[in-house]
Amino acid sequence: MAEIFEFAMGATVRDKLTGFDGTITGRADYLNGCRQYLIKPRKLDDGKMIDGHWIDEQRLELMNATIFEAGDTKRRPGGPQSHSSAPGSLA
Repeated sequence: MAEIFEFAMGATVRDKLTGFDGTITGRADYLNGCRQYLIKPRKLDDGKMIDGHWIDEQRLELMNATIFEAGDTKRRPGGPQSHSSAPGSLA
């Protein structure tokens, strides 16, 4: 299957409209054809993390290529109840 997203996970991008920039930490592909990216800022606000924002693909421009490589793609991703021993797991 061909890659449907223009930007890679971990890439640093900037919103052309607002100037908001950060690292791509999530992607969504919607039924209506819209593609959005979750952008987490690299800056802190008084030592606290700033919330990420979902931004449409066409508003983004690449600043730097991927700076974070995802781990072993054969390994199950983390998240709630990601282990087969978790209560209610179907795996």
